[in-house]
Order: sequence, then structure tokens, then C-alpha cells
Amino acid sequence: MEKKIDVSTVQRRKGFFGHPHGLMTLFMTELWERFSYYGMRALLILFMTTPVASGGLGFGVAKAAALYGLYTSLVYLLSLPGGWLADRILGQKGAVLCGGVLIAMGNLGLALPHLACFYLGLLLVVMGTGLLKPNISVLVGKLYDLRDSKRDAGFSIFYMGINLGAFLAPLACGYVGQKINWRLGFVVAGAGMVVGLVQFIAGRKYLNGEGERSVRIHDSVRVLKRRVKSWVAVGIAGVALIVVLSWRTSAWIHVDILLLSRTLGVILVLAAGIFFLWPFTASNWTAKERKKIAAIGVLFSASSLFWCVFEQAGSTINLFAMRNVDGRICGMAFPSSWFQSLNGLFIITMAPLFAWIWPRLGSREPSSPAKFAMGLIWAGAGFAVLAGAASTASTGVRVSWLWLVAVYLLHTIGELNLSPVGLSAMTKLAPPRASGLVMGVWFLSLSVGNYLGGQVASVYELMPLPKLFSTLAGTAIGGGILLSLSVKRTRRLMGETV
Repeated sequence: MEKKIDVSTVQRRKGFFGHPHGLMTLFMTELWERFSYYGMRALLILFMTTPVASGGLGFGVAKAAALYGLYTSLVYLLSLPGGWLADRILGQKGAVLCGGVLIAMGNLGLALPHLACFYLGLLLVVMGTGLLKPNISVLVGKLYDLRDSKRDAGFSIFYMGINLGAFLAPLACGYVGQKINWRLGFVVAGAGMVVGLVQFIAGRKYLNGEGERSVRIHDSVRVLKRRVKSWVAVGIAGVALIVVLSWRTSAWIHVDILLLSRTLGVILVLAAGIFFLWPFTASNWTAKERKKIAAIGVLFSASSLFWCVFEQAGSTINLFAMRNVDGRICGMAFPSSWFQSLNGLFIITMAPLFAWIWPRLGSREPSSPAKFAMGLIWAGAGFAVLAGAASTASTGVRVSWLWLVAVYLLHTIGELNLSPVGLSAMTKLAPPRASGLVMGVWFLSLSVGNYLGGQVASVYELMPLPKLFSTLAGTAIGGGILLSLSVKRTRRLMGETV
């Protein structure tokens, strides 16, 4: 009797470079989502601070920076309820689909000429990213068995999709936005997300992985599809209603951005405080677990400081590039937003080098806290270079673009020391009872860092740039040195996890 072969298994074997075919679908979805996000981010603060007569919104830098920090902070904060909604209601595929729809609609809102639609567009992008970002990584994991030797390589390929999108986005959206029309640049970003959605829908049949068990086993495919369609319909209807109401009223135009920003700051402090105090006040936590939570607190603080400094790329460094850098090569001018492609380019070229170096060091490989310290020092070194560029620019000349190449190179080295290491450290340190919560806390550190970065950027026009950049450099390097001095103590808190 001829043995029947499962079609899905054959599809998985004939997939993407020997990986499940669904990896190609998720790779392209993430590439286009990151294209949309980084393309919009490259233009956002420049568009807000450009005078109305030149096609911008005419915001002051303080207001624009506060709104930018509010936006980037909420993107990471909403990944927590985004994961919860996927687990309880939408499922991972439904969450990615709904998130992509909201992101595309949000970019369309940014392109419309009414200020209320601009605010609504930011809100939709935040909500959509909160749904899509955490859940697409879960789908990658579900393509593989937990013991599959290709699992880590699959995530590495997926990570390249992120950075390829981050590299291409400022080149395309930045050129269209700065050289042709600001709002058309947002349309290009939204179109990228639409392309990602189309190929995600076309490739959904390849996402029925046989690895990790789904948390929604009790739901049938028919019920899942019905729920997704219902949520999309309700979302579209709700957005349409909000657009109509906001268009007829001026409530959205007079929203107090600074008040919203301060409110978010309070929420972030409370959220972090509750998490880190809870294990030390509850009686059912062991001494070993409390030590690991304390170690997480050290890494949390370092991560927040790093992202505060690193995320100046979209705010203060972006403004400096537009106002003070001579963006010409061989006499040909290029948009200042193109500099933001450098990080993605350096990640693509240098990540394999770091992946090769760490294992070769063997017992000499630095511990996680030591890598965090190096990440802070490299980030601070980048701002030390930028402070030199700002000192030269203060004489009234536009500085060479090579200054910013050096800054982005140093910052990327810092990111490669900290970002992938942080994810790994959280999975190792998390007590079994709070593994999901600890991963949420990692996203919270990014949210805090982005929020603080917005607060720093709000003083861009109130402080001499050499002083501002020197302060950032000193803070990051000082934080790195302080963490270096406490590496041994932090390793003792981590126990066998280093």
C-alpha cells in the first residue's frame, strides 16, 4: 500500500533556502512593515517642524519632539496588549493581518491635509504596530519544531528582513518626502505595508507550522476567520466614524501633547515600579528568583538609557542632518533622511561578523552585563563624535556627511552589543512563572527609552548643540562605566545565567 504524504510537509521541505516556505511570507511581511515604519519615522519630525508654507505642520521642536517620543514609546508599550489580544481573541495570524491594515490606514491618515487625520494616523500606526510586531515573531517560531537545528538560522534570516526594510525605507520615502512632497512620502510608506499585506494573505496557507502548539487549539479555522473579519469590519467602521467626527470638530487639533507626554511618563514609571517591587513584597517568591529580578532591573536600566540615546536617530540627529550637514557627494545633493539608512546597512554587514566573533572567544566571551556596558560606551562615543561635529557647525558652516557616517557606525556597534544580547538574557533570567511578563518588561525598557529620548529631544533648540550632545555622550559613557564596575555583582545576581 502506497504511503500517503502530507502536502503541508512537502511544502515545508521545499521552502525558503531549505527552511519552511512560510518563512519567506513572514520575511517579506516584516520587511515591508519595517519599510513602512522606518520610512515614516525618517520623515516624521522633519515634517512636523517644517513651516506650513513649505508643506509641513509648523510645530515647534519641543512639541514635535514630545509627540515623536510619545509615538515611539507607545509603539513598544502597546505590544503588551497586542500579544494579549492575539492569545485571547485574534490569534497570531489575525493580529498580524489586523495590525497591517491599521498601519496602512494610519499612513494614509498622515498623508491627508487635515491635522485631525494626522493625529489619528499616528494612533492607528501605534495600534497596528502593537498588534503586528510581537506576533509575527511568534509565527516564525511556530514554523519550526523546538528541536529543529534550523530554528536559530530561521530567526537570523527573519532579522535580516527587518534590517533590509530599515535600510531601503529612508532611501525611498525620504527621497519622495523631502524632494517631491512630504505627504506623498507617507503614502509610499503606506503602500509598502499594503504590499506586505497582499503577500501575507497570499502566503497564509504556508503558516500552519507544526512546531510550537498554538494557544488557540480550541478554536476552529472557521471561527478564527469569522472573528478576524468581524474585527477588521468593526475597526474600519470605528475609524471611519472617528475621521468624520474629527473632521467636523477641532477637538483633535487642540490636543495637549505635552500633557499626554507627562501622563505617559507617569504610566511608565508606575508600570516599571509595580513589576520590580512586586517580587520583593510577595511572599511566594524565592531568594533566587528575587536576585534574578534584581539583575533584570540592572539590565532594564541600562537598556532604557541605551535606547534613549540610540533613538535620537529619528529626532535630534535627524534635525542636525537636515540643518547642519552638507549632504552632497561629488557635488550631488541627497536628502538628509538618507542618513537613517546607515544603521540598517551596518547591521546587515556587521551582524554576521559579531555572530562569528562571540563563539570564537570561548571562555573569554564577555558576559551579558559586560556587553550591555560596551553597548552604552559605544553609543556614548557616537555622541562624542557628534559633539565635535556640532562644535564645528556652531561656526556657521555645514559639516561633512562623514561625521554622521562615523556616528551611525559607532551606534550600530553599540546596538549589536546590546539588543540581541538583551533578548537572550531576558529568556534566561525569567522565572518560569513570569516568562511572558519578563519579555513584556523588555519591551517596556524600549518604551521607557524612547519616551526619555523624546524628552531629551524637546530641548534641542533650548541648549547649545555641543553641550546637548556632550551631555548625552557623558551620560551614556558614564552609565557604561558604572555598569562595568558592577559586572561581577550583577553576574552573582544572575547566578549561572551570564
